[in-house]
Amino acid sequence: MLTAEQIRSGFIDFFKGVDHTFIPSAPVVPVGDDTLMFTNAGMNQFKDIFLGFKTSETKRAVNSQKCIRVSGKHNDLEEVGIDTYHHTFFEMLGNWSFGDYFKAEAIEWAWKLLTEVYGMDPDRLWATVFAGDTEDGSAPDEEAESLWSRVTSISPDRVVRSGKKDNFWEMGASGPCGPCSEIHIDLGPDRCDMTHVPGHRCAVNAGCARYIELWNLVFIQFNRQEDGTLVPLGARHIDTGAGLERVASVLQNKTSNYDTDLFMPIITALQDLTGHRYTSKLGNKTDNAFRVIADHIRSLTFSITDGVTPSNDGRGYVMRRILRRAARFGRVLGANEPFMHRLVPVLADTMGNAFPELRERADFVATVIEAEESSFGRTLDRGLEIFAGAAARAKQSQDKIIRGEDAFQLYDTFGFPLDLTQLLARERDLKIDQAGFEDLMTQQRERARAGAKATTGLANLTGVALPVTDDDQKYTTDTCPARVVGWIDAQGLTQAGSLSGSDGPLGLILDTTCFYAESGGQTGDSGVIQGDHFEFAVETTDKMADCVIHRGKLGHGVITVGDRVKARVDASRRASQKNHTATHLLQWALQQVLGDTVRQQGSLVCPEYLRFDFTYPKALTSEETQQVEDLVRDKIAGALPVTCAVMPIDQAKELGAMALFGEKYGNEVRVVGIGAGSRSELATAVSREFCGGTHVSNTSQIGGVAIIKEESISAGVRRITAYTGEGLNHYLLERSRMIDGLCSQLKVSPDQIETRVTKLLEDNKKLAKELKAAAKQGGTDPMGQARALLDKAEKINEASVIVGRIDAAPIDQVRAAVDMLKKKASSAAIVLGFSEGDDKVMLIVAVTDDLVKRGLKAGDIVKQIAPLVGGGGGGKPQMAQAGGKNPAGLDKALAEAVTLIKNQLQ
Repeated sequence: MLTAEQIRSGFIDFFKGVDHTFIPSAPVVPVGDDTLMFTNAGMNQFKDIFLGFKTSETKRAVNSQKCIRVSGKHNDLEEVGIDTYHHTFFEMLGNWSFGDYFKAEAIEWAWKLLTEVYGMDPDRLWATVFAGDTEDGSAPDEEAESLWSRVTSISPDRVVRSGKKDNFWEMGASGPCGPCSEIHIDLGPDRCDMTHVPGHRCAVNAGCARYIELWNLVFIQFNRQEDGTLVPLGARHIDTGAGLERVASVLQNKTSNYDTDLFMPIITALQDLTGHRYTSKLGNKTDNAFRVIADHIRSLTFSITDGVTPSNDGRGYVMRRILRRAARFGRVLGANEPFMHRLVPVLADTMGNAFPELRERADFVATVIEAEESSFGRTLDRGLEIFAGAAARAKQSQDKIIRGEDAFQLYDTFGFPLDLTQLLARERDLKIDQAGFEDLMTQQRERARAGAKATTGLANLTGVALPVTDDDQKYTTDTCPARVVGWIDAQGLTQAGSLSGSDGPLGLILDTTCFYAESGGQTGDSGVIQGDHFEFAVETTDKMADCVIHRGKLGHGVITVGDRVKARVDASRRASQKNHTATHLLQWALQQVLGDTVRQQGSLVCPEYLRFDFTYPKALTSEETQQVEDLVRDKIAGALPVTCAVMPIDQAKELGAMALFGEKYGNEVRVVGIGAGSRSELATAVSREFCGGTHVSNTSQIGGVAIIKEESISAGVRRITAYTGEGLNHYLLERSRMIDGLCSQLKVSPDQIETRVTKLLEDNKKLAKELKAAAKQGGTDPMGQARALLDKAEKINEASVIVGRIDAAPIDQVRAAVDMLKKKASSAAIVLGFSEGDDKVMLIVAVTDDLVKRGLKAGDIVKQIAPLVGGGGGGKPQMAQAGGKNPAGLDKALAEAVTLIKNQLQ
């Protein structure tokens, strides 16, 4: 039986044997494509080639692509766990031809791999071809149909025609497209899941599980125009995709993808963690939970490895939803404490050979997941209680719908994503008032969709080959002569004629430029492009494929294609260069102080300041921050030369140059070395990084550095903000003015400020202690009053019933008194209440663990007595609290608490 690793490597080796170049998987976060939330197909990284934006470095390619489908039309989230084959994360095996071989080779090689290399029974395989479409006039793919019989041994009666839905691929409403040929396998009559449907007949594409698709061969040969007509492409391409999980289930003779060796190590570890057994059955809540968690830990681990951390917007919010969904399924298996982080090493071991980045970042990923689990775990149980109340109200209503405001409260207060609330509702045959929820959630939903924003102008450029810009001069000069080759506006790309009077956004394209396009965290350059008859103000610069786009506005005059111009970058570029080189020094210094586990997570380099995000589990101490800053300053003062060199990526790796996780690199990379006077000295440089940005030529040009902030931006990720150059000068000037102001207010000299402030803080602390002591003397000592209640407490079966009034006090002091009572009594049910003024009441309820096991829960008690003081509340079985507005009902509430406790304990 072939392992998944053998299946993957067998696929890659087969196509390498017919002259394909292996292309490593792109990150699950699309690089340079904001139209996608996540990489969801093998062809994503080749999109610009199919669109005609760039040419391929190779004519034939093969890879196994990491994919995530949790958003947009490709969203499998709700199906995961319910069946045997839906996943949020999967691997897509694929081979591509860019204007090289076409249908005959694609069909012949696919057949040969499946039947001869993998050993599948050819008599169980079927093929589908495009049947044509009468609506758009497209013809049947008779070429592919005849090729199947000519280049393979398949029986002609197992080559069937199928419609546009299954056998015609399109990238969008317009653009490259073409017919498909799918390979299906017959798993046998016993696999049919439609026997209950009257008149059902098993067949390919008939909707039952007997026949499943293994491999899709896409023949990209047309360009669909905006009017819907199909025009043959000048260069025809091949794009194929076979899901590794599905192929593995067939070759390993499993009835479920989850039973293959891609998932079973995770499921086995989960069994060990929870004590529950996986039986591989459908419709079983326990088995569903196993499948959901096994799937979701793969999405989480791969996405965090590639740079996505759980957050409240964009891709980060999608991952937070997935993690919280998995955490809730963990409760089904009795996992009430963080557990998913323990599965990360298992996954890294299972898939680390194919994706070594999993092993490299396993500790970081586990840290992030554990922190996120712990955070959500603190509110999950309480949220489930709130949901139970909302569900009870819905069951009593005629429409069986949970109110939108309840769903919103679960999201806003307890962190329940809507799909988690919907899942819980479906389990109880209830629905959600989604319209009401959406009314309350508009702003949050806009944030959550931020990661899927559309790229301006892209829709108008589909299928258009953009001009190639020579931007090599961005590294050597701030000014250069150039020629106008076109522009992009709301109408799309123009490469002929003239333009005048435009006051809208415009993207000017030159044949050559010295402007740096936004990339690698460095912002795009601004400046001026001047011709004999116009002046164009460049506000920023970006890049689409190999075309540099100078975005800005036409100040005056007329632009004509072919105009000779002078491009001049603003002087602020030099400030960006200082910040960029300082960022490299900062990463080096952080690794010196904190260790090699520090890795860049992102950066922002602009003229005003630099920002650097890095992996580290805790806040830096002031001493560590000072050490980092001192190391950077030392290298600036050392006037180290900075050398940049382009080289093959393997050579750069041998030099030990650091790459950014989640970034996609070509065969050649640019390496920036600090402390190297020439290319030959790069091996001994202080810092070596893959980088396409602009830098100073000597560290002395940076001028200085100051770290102004160190903060957490998500679990396991820290952020440093710093100033250099002019930004540092402005910062120091502002601080000097602040010190002058403090000196004036405190009436001391600058060197006495620290002593004076220390004295003020000590005086303030002393006064606070005196106030606290005075409060105790006045009778408001909750600790003493709690002891008095303990002394006279009634005991029931060795359990103390400690119930009574205390004087109003800060809530933290009351909680401390409760903790003291639990320790001293060992076994106790505690209810303390106090009022503040005429309209405020507080109730604190606590139950020791031994009584919780006997069915007495703090949350249940507080929910029943809170209405007596005109309020509500809740909490966990061990501790709960409530607030109210009716002090007159406090005695009655305390008496009711005693009754409830006695009834439960007796």
